[in-house]
This record gives sequence, structure tokens and C-alpha cells, in this order.
Amino acid sequence: MDIVSLCCLADVPDGGARVIDAALAGRPVVVVRRAGQVWAYENRCPHFSVPLDYEPGRVPTYRAQVIMCAHHSALFRFEDGQCIDGPCTGAKLDAVPVWVDAQANVMVHRDSA
Repeated sequence: MDIVSLCCLADVPDGGARVIDAALAGRPVVVVRRAGQVWAYENRCPHFSVPLDYEPGRVPTYRAQVIMCAHHSALFRFEDGQCIDGPCTGAKLDAVPVWVDAQANVMVHRDSA
């Protein structure tokens, strides 16, 4: 399994998101951060399988707690990708397991998604 760096932790705004294009087998990943915690999900809303970003690379977040699908306004929790409001309530984003290494890089196993 190849281990790759998606980005530096500092490249993801605290309480926000960053889209990493073609991170895993050509599929973009959304990395979200709250302080030193990070989570990552495939950039695909479970409602109609559309990207979470309407404007490329810009995924709305609110109060450092939820990601919003720019197409349908579905709200997903940072910590587990669970949809808590919107047309796909109860569905989940596809998680990508990530961690922060000693140099503050967000790391992933390339084969993990």
C-alpha cells in the first residue's frame, strides 16, 4: 500500500474544507479540519452522486461542524459524514481514512478508497 500526503494540515482552514483533486485513483477528496482533527471524504454527495462543491474546490462548511452540499444543501457532520439534514438524511459520505503525521501532513493510504 502506498502512503501519500494529501496536503499540509495548515492548507485546510480550521473549521473549513479543502478539495484535493484526483487524490485517490483520480477521485477528488474533501478534507475537513477542526483544530488538529481531520477527516476526509470522497467528493460525492450520496444524493444523485454529484460533487459537494458547486464552484470547483469550494465546499461550504458551517460552525466547524458540518459540510454542506452546494447542490442540494444537505448537511454532513465532520466527524462521521452522516447526513443530518437535507434530501439524503440518514445517508453517509464515503469516508477516506486519514491521519496527521509528525510533520503536520495529512496522510492517506492510496488504496484506501
